[in-house]
Amino acid sequence: MAAHLIVLFLFSVLKGVHSITTVSKVSVKAGKSISIPCLYHYQYRDHVKNLCEGYFWKFCRYAVKTNEADPSGKYLISDDKKQRTFTVTINHLTNQNTHYWCGMEMNSSDTGVYFQLLVTNGTPSLYVDHQRITGYIGENITIRCHHSSSGEMKWCRLGRNCVTGSSGSIDGTTLTAHMSEPNVFTVTMSGLKSENTGWYWCAKGDIQIPVYLNVTEKFNTKLHFPQRSSSSL
Repeated sequence: MAAHLIVLFLFSVLKGVHSITTVSKVSVKAGKSISIPCLYHYQYRDHVKNLCEGYFWKFCRYAVKTNEADPSGKYLISDDKKQRTFTVTINHLTNQNTHYWCGMEMNSSDTGVYFQLLVTNGTPSLYVDHQRITGYIGENITIRCHHSSSGEMKWCRLGRNCVTGSSGSIDGTTLTAHMSEPNVFTVTMSGLKSENTGWYWCAKGDIQIPVYLNVTEKFNTKLHFPQRSSSSL
């Protein structure tokens, strides 16, 4: 029986692996909220997306859909078709909020990719100061990843490449990374471009934390008043 369930679980995971990409394991604090990005292929932009709760895909329960809101406000979902990413947010986390799937309706049947939340009453084993940050075109931005777990440290863009050493690049943007202080991994992205907008994730071992970076123009808010000419005095 146990072997049958394992086979069923693996089949469920592999079924959706080519259609949706997300993180796999995130450490979170009870009572807080977490947003999880789910990247999909362009041809599925008009399909209904969902968050499904449960260990097995076949038996999971829909928590929220893009065409059906959760009236309790516990679960939120939004679909950014330009970025090909739908984002699910789980509020008021409890120890029961552990097994989920990023799901999507297909022509024949639904497909989904599993992710796990490790809910703790203490400090998460990997976290960032802010899950959503804003950077400005041409400038630099620094992200601090706080960790207490072991394993390789990396910074990745969702669905693209990762930087694992002290330097590298993602989408042509230069990155430097170092341990700025004990248990803090610091990543600096230099010369930001608008196309750097999107979801990234910091990882330590097998634990990840997603971070959304919005890159925009920096407007000068300084007021300029016209000077009166000397002839008018």
